[in-house]
Amino acid sequence: MYIYNGDFTRQRGTDAKVSKSLEKAGMATFDLPLNSEEKERYSRQLILPQVGVAGQQKLKAAKVLLVGAGGLGSPAALYLAAAGVGRMGIIDPDLVDVSNLQRQVLYGTDDTGSPKVDAAARHLLDLNPLLALRIWQERLDVDNALSIIPGFDLVLDGADNFATRYLVNDACVLAGVPNIHGSIHQFEGQAAIYGAPGGPCYRCLYPEPPDAGEIPSCAEAGVLGVLPGLIGTIQATEALKMILGIGEPLIGRVLRVNALDMRFKTTRLAADPECPLCGDHPTIKELRSMDSTCKAGGDDDENLEIQPDELRRRIEQGEAIFLLDVREPHEWDLSRIDGATLIPLRSLPENVDKLDADAHIVVYCHSGMRSFRATTWLRENGFPRVRNLAGGIVAWQQQQ
Repeated sequence: MYIYNGDFTRQRGTDAKVSKSLEKAGMATFDLPLNSEEKERYSRQLILPQVGVAGQQKLKAAKVLLVGAGGLGSPAALYLAAAGVGRMGIIDPDLVDVSNLQRQVLYGTDDTGSPKVDAAARHLLDLNPLLALRIWQERLDVDNALSIIPGFDLVLDGADNFATRYLVNDACVLAGVPNIHGSIHQFEGQAAIYGAPGGPCYRCLYPEPPDAGEIPSCAEAGVLGVLPGLIGTIQATEALKMILGIGEPLIGRVLRVNALDMRFKTTRLAADPECPLCGDHPTIKELRSMDSTCKAGGDDDENLEIQPDELRRRIEQGEAIFLLDVREPHEWDLSRIDGATLIPLRSLPENVDKLDADAHIVVYCHSGMRSFRATTWLRENGFPRVRNLAGGIVAWQQQQ
């Protein structure tokens, strides 16, 4: 963990005008006077009667954690920093990749190869040098979640995988910290606030995560670059409303966006009394790792997978290996492994007669999820020598 521009230990003050919604949410408020630089910087916001000096002080005192600094976290971080949220935390283990730049507007070409949290800190402090910032270049997990999340007033969930989404939800509920959730898929996205007092949590809507590979990631399914900007900005808007105590936050409502026809639909969602986490008789009382649920496979994963370096070595040694690509044709057109055969996963059952049950088959997709499903299906249907390429074509290309 690194801290930029001060710490997070300012003295708690009092504010007689604290809204009831903030009190119910358990959010900290502080008496932090605005200096002349802040009054000038936030002047267009200060003239709003719903904000004013008192509201800007609330923003200055607020502590917001961003889980993920990718497509959703990028616009959210920029707008929260610009609005004067005084203390922010960012946790993300990844490096900036050139493929991120199509949608992750917090970064530039010169940032490629750098840790996202480091690049984010540079750009956010350039945007607003008054910001106090904590960063963690690591993954949020069972071991660190409840030591990080309780130190913040709000969490913005910008995770790109189900394991982390469920972990954020569970940790926020257990810590009593509202979770402003966002998720995207191709041309659609959704946003909601989970874990707020009296409102539902993510498990009220989705009690358990989907099976591995059932829902493709953005890396596999693709995403329109502006969509995470739209959803991430909605998340930032909800955070500002929660801090200021204005408007009607997305508590008990799920906002769904379809960018193709530009339709916004809001669905009411009540807390589920049978929810295993926040219901009347919860069965989840401590954090548990979702990896065993969301990962692709079980105890025999090592036998089902082959690492890229091992596959490359065997091919170079002349071993007869049938490479099966189970991606979609548009992905095949962009890149492929030499000598591979394309049979999309959805059409695999009707084309299985094209495969030799005695052959050594290695299946791959973009990142290894769909190909794992294909591998297990083939093993169950008479192909004992089939293995999955760990990490997919992404891992294969990274080792070239």
